[in-house]
Amino acid sequence: MAGLGAPEPGSGPGPGPVPATRVELTVSCRQLLDKDTFSKSDPLCVLYTQRPGSRQWREFGRTEVIDNSLNPDFLRKFVLDYFFEEKQNLRFDLYDVDSKSPDLSKHDFLGQAFCTLGEIVGSAGSRLEKPLTMGTVTTQARGRRPAPAVSNGGIPGKKCGTIILLAEELGNCRDVATLQFCANKLDKKDFFGKSDPFMVFYRSNEDGTFTICHKTEVVRNTLNPVWQAFAIPVRALCNGDYDRAIKVEVYDWDRDGSHDFIGEFTTSYRELARGQSQFNVYEVVNPRKKMKKKKYLNSGTVTLLSFAVESDHTFLDYIRGGTQINFTVAIDFTASNGNPSQSTSLHYLSPYQLNAYAMALKAVGEIIQDYDSDKMFPALGFGAKIPPDGRVSHEFPLVRNGDAANPACSGIEGVLEAYHRSLRSVQLYGPTNFAPVVNHVARSAAAVLDGSQYFVLLIITDGVISDMAQTKEAIVNAAKLPMSIIIVGVGQAEFDAMVELDGDDIRISSRGKVAERDIVQFVPFRDYVDGGGSPVLSMARLAKDVLAEIPDQFISYMKARGIKPQPAPPSPDPPGSPVPPQP
Repeated sequence: MAGLGAPEPGSGPGPGPVPATRVELTVSCRQLLDKDTFSKSDPLCVLYTQRPGSRQWREFGRTEVIDNSLNPDFLRKFVLDYFFEEKQNLRFDLYDVDSKSPDLSKHDFLGQAFCTLGEIVGSAGSRLEKPLTMGTVTTQARGRRPAPAVSNGGIPGKKCGTIILLAEELGNCRDVATLQFCANKLDKKDFFGKSDPFMVFYRSNEDGTFTICHKTEVVRNTLNPVWQAFAIPVRALCNGDYDRAIKVEVYDWDRDGSHDFIGEFTTSYRELARGQSQFNVYEVVNPRKKMKKKKYLNSGTVTLLSFAVESDHTFLDYIRGGTQINFTVAIDFTASNGNPSQSTSLHYLSPYQLNAYAMALKAVGEIIQDYDSDKMFPALGFGAKIPPDGRVSHEFPLVRNGDAANPACSGIEGVLEAYHRSLRSVQLYGPTNFAPVVNHVARSAAAVLDGSQYFVLLIITDGVISDMAQTKEAIVNAAKLPMSIIIVGVGQAEFDAMVELDGDDIRISSRGKVAERDIVQFVPFRDYVDGGGSPVLSMARLAKDVLAEIPDQFISYMKARGIKPQPAPPSPDPPGSPVPPQP
C-alpha cells in the first residue's frame, strides 16, 4: 500500500520512494543458549526496523514460538519492501518464551544480531549468517516501543549461537492453493502406541537448498492419518515456478521436540495441480532404511485427496470494483483539553498553525477522501454541553443545524470548518465516552453488509476513557461489521487504555466474547511532532502508520464473509475507439 498516501502531482513534496521489490525473510538459528532447566529453550524471534534518519527501533513483527529447540527453523516469514537506495537497518532479538505474556521483559533474552536488508540480499545466494551477541536490550511497558539495543560484542567465552537469514524476492503470483492429504500404513514409531504423524513442506531455492513453508497439524495415534485441508499462497510453495521441487517430510511428533523422521517425498506445484489421481500418490521413503535394507519398499504412502486454486484478492481489487470507503470523524470536546481561547489548550485556534486535532484530521482525511466518491463526511463531537439547552452529549453533529442522523460535511475542509464553528458554540465538559460514536458508525455499517461499502471511524481524543466496558462491548460487536476504528491520542496523557483497545497483542473481549477481528489502530500524536523536522513529513508518517492496517482489516472482513470484488467497470472509451498514438 505504498501508493495509498502519494500526493497529487504538483501538490507539494513528491511521493516517497517506490520499493524496488518485496522480499520474504526466512529466519533460522543454530546452537541457541539453553535457558530451560528440564527441557530445551522455546525460541521466538522479534524483528525491529528503523525509519530512514531515525535511531528509534520499532517492532516489525514476531515469529511463532518453537517448543524445545536450540536449532529452530521458523515458519512465519517477514515480508519487507526493499529499497535499493536506502539503508534499511534490521535488528533480530531472540527470546526463550516462558509464558503466554506478550511482554518481552518476562522472557529470557537469548541474543541479538544487527544487519541491513541490503546486506542479506547482497550476500551469496541472499543468505547471511551472523553470530548472536548479548547486546543491551531494554523493553518498556506493553504497547510502548522497545528502547534501542546496542551490541556489546557478547560475553567473552559465551557462545550465543548463530542466526541464518535468507531473503527471496516475491513473485507476483496471487493464487492461493487449498490442499488436503491423507497417508496409509506409515511406520510405527511409538513404543506404546501408534505414530502421531505430521508433515512439513519445503520449497526449493535456486541454490538447491530448501526453505520451510508449511506444517500440518499433528494427527494423534494413527498410521493412517487424514490431515485437515489447508490454504497456502502459491508463491510460498514455488514462488511462481510451477516446476520447482517441493519436498515433503513426514514425522512422528514427540512431546520433547525430538520428532522421529518417518520419510520424505518430492513433488512440484505442476504435479499437485493435477488433483486427485494416480500421479499424486507418493511413496514415503526413509533414505537410511533404504540403504540398510535390501527388501525395503517404503515407510507408507501419502495421497493428495483434493486440490483447488483461486486468486487471492487485494484491497485495490475491491476499490477498483467500486467499494466505497466511508470516513467518519469524532472529536473529543471534554474540558480536559483546556479553554480553547487560551494558547495552552489542545483546541486553541491559532491564526498561524493548525492545532493537533486539525492536523491529525487533515493528515488522515486527505488520504481516505480519495476512496469516497461523494466526499461527504459525517463529523461528530462528544463530551460537551451543546446549545440550546446545555445538555451533555456524546454524539452531536458538528455541522451547523445538523442532526445526529445526518451529520455529514462537504469534504475535509468542510469538517474543519464545522469543527472550528463548534468550538465557538459548545461548552467543553465531560466525561470521555467512546461507545456512542462507535455505535453510531456501527449502525450505518450494519445496514450495508454486501461489501459495497466499508466504514472507517477516526476518533481524536486527549484523555483517559470513561466508558471502557461499554466501548469494549461496542468494538466487539463492530468487529463483525465492515468497519475499522482509528484512535489518535493528542496531548501528554497516558494512553494505556487505548493500547488495550488496539488488539495487536491480545484480542479485545467483552463479557467473555472475543472480537472476531482486530479493527482498532491507536497512535499517540506526540510521537509525530517531537524532535522537530518537517511537519509535512511528520503528518505523512502519522497517516501512513494509522492507515497501515486498514487494507488488511478490510480484506479480513471480505474473506470472512466470502465477498469477492465486483469486476472493474469497463473503460469509458467506446468499443472500436482509435488508440491514441504513443509519444
